[in-house]
Amino acid sequence: MKIIVSLSMFKKLIPTLLLLGALLLASGCAINRATALQTPGTDLSKVKVFYVVKSPEDNREVDKLIKDQLGKMGFTATSGPEMPPPYKADAVVIYKDKWMWDITMYMLELTITFKNPTNNFPMARGNSFHTSLTRKSPAEMVEEVLTNIFNSSKQVSTKGGTQ
Repeated sequence: MKIIVSLSMFKKLIPTLLLLGALLLASGCAINRATALQTPGTDLSKVKVFYVVKSPEDNREVDKLIKDQLGKMGFTATSGPEMPPPYKADAVVIYKDKWMWDITMYMLELTITFKNPTNNFPMARGNSFHTSLTRKSPAEMVEEVLTNIFNSSKQVSTKGGTQ
């Protein structure tokens, strides 16, 4: 059996094939999730001074991004190594950053936790997770997490989802 494909038939198939290819490329997984919560009884309006603990694994200076963003938000913030409590601050900030490779390195996830400076009890926590297609710069991730923490109520507040 011999199949003959004419040029006109091929020309008719091109738009369909291009559309099918575009749909396959656009169907990648794009996840954008941002969450924040405060521990019941926490009043962040009383917190004015922060100490950002530099993560020992951090070689991208995320601690400075957090300190600088807190300063832009009107707070006093310093950063440095972990120390035994009590800290000379209203809250201690710890963070965990996770990076991924997709043509370039990008921050996949950032979790920031505010802790009580005397007993290290968690006061508030925020998280931002962006896959490659919805990626943000590290500074934008820090701003997103901190904004969500300060805007959160005493219950979990979630924005975003799977797109």
